[in-house]
Amino acid sequence: MASSDYIVHIVDDEEAVRKSLAFLLTMAGYAVRLHESATAFLVSAPSLGNGCLITDLRMPDMSGVELLRELQAAAIEIPSIVITGHGDVPMAVEAMKAGALDFIEKPFEEQTLIDAIERAASRISDTPAVEDTAAILARIAQLTDRELQIMSGVITGLANKTIAYDLKISPRTVEVHRSNVMTKMQAKSLPELVRMALHVKFGRET
Repeated sequence: MASSDYIVHIVDDEEAVRKSLAFLLTMAGYAVRLHESATAFLVSAPSLGNGCLITDLRMPDMSGVELLRELQAAAIEIPSIVITGHGDVPMAVEAMKAGALDFIEKPFEEQTLIDAIERAASRISDTPAVEDTAAILARIAQLTDRELQIMSGVITGLANKTIAYDLKISPRTVEVHRSNVMTKMQAKSLPELVRMALHVKFGRET
């Protein structure tokens, strides 16, 4: 439900990315404000109105995770979406623990971002509802011991080769178990699997 009263704040150190996202969202009917760094965004953060934040994960002055933690420390609440490139899963997981509603892996479809903004606008994320906790735990109960080990490694952000080395099995075996985990957990994507795991506090606490 795009509205001129709802402002989408884009924080990214790359000008081309900022302009591209601004064009996309403006065409979708959103009011957009651009910020070239997390530091620049924080200057105006205390006076933020109704809106959401889209931030890149890796930036030179301050990462997206650090930005979310700064907002938390300042008790500034704004629905946040983190955009990440491939290989940034560990930081993306940390971003969600720091309060991000969603993280989106590049490259992504335009509609994927718009859908995420709609969830942020209504304060509804893909995080399972409380009543779904039992269902998630039931799915986890179906996993074998090996699959539980694989899932723990995956949501921590470990690469298949690292998981294979730690468990003394082949990367191919990890891939097979990982596929089984996704199927049994009914997760369509890694972000969805992470959201379910965080919801029921599965895995390592950091």
